[in-house]
Amino acid sequence: MDTHNKDKVTNSHPSENSTRSWYVIYTKPRHEKKVAEMLQSQGIEAYCPLKAQTKQWSDRKTVVHVPLFNSYLFVHIAEANRAAVFAVPGVVRYIYWCGTPAIVRNQEIEEIKRWLNDFDHNELEVDYYKADQKVRILSGSFINQEAKIVKQQGKHLVMTLEGLGLVLRVKLDQMILEKAE
Repeated sequence: MDTHNKDKVTNSHPSENSTRSWYVIYTKPRHEKKVAEMLQSQGIEAYCPLKAQTKQWSDRKTVVHVPLFNSYLFVHIAEANRAAVFAVPGVVRYIYWCGTPAIVRNQEIEEIKRWLNDFDHNELEVDYYKADQKVRILSGSFINQEAKIVKQQGKHLVMTLEGLGLVLRVKLDQMILEKAE
């Protein structure tokens, strides 16, 4: 295949593509897939990561595809066109980080796609930490200590190690945690 034609087909407006970013949209509950379909029908690139999940009914088992992130999906759009998503019913708002719309790097979107391709979907689970939740620390200086979540601040957790009388603020990607019993 001629690579020149391939580039024309996949990237007809190179300047437009270079100014687009991945933004995170919050949707009404259980509207993720429908919103993504409607956005795509309007020419907006949308990505709703789905995982296969086996559901047990009284008479059968069925595999269904459910959103990996409840009420969230990603749109690849130019900042100047961000308001266009609100024409779709079910879109609530953009997610903001430090006062500006949160932007997800292309590598992170590709990593999510890789996880969904490479790992058993039954093993993939997205956890959100809640205040007063007890966790066990599985890495770092405080390994095997139990802690209580005070709050989550973006990519950081604030938690107390009651036994040691300490308050920790840690980056989520630098500590391995599990829910404590």
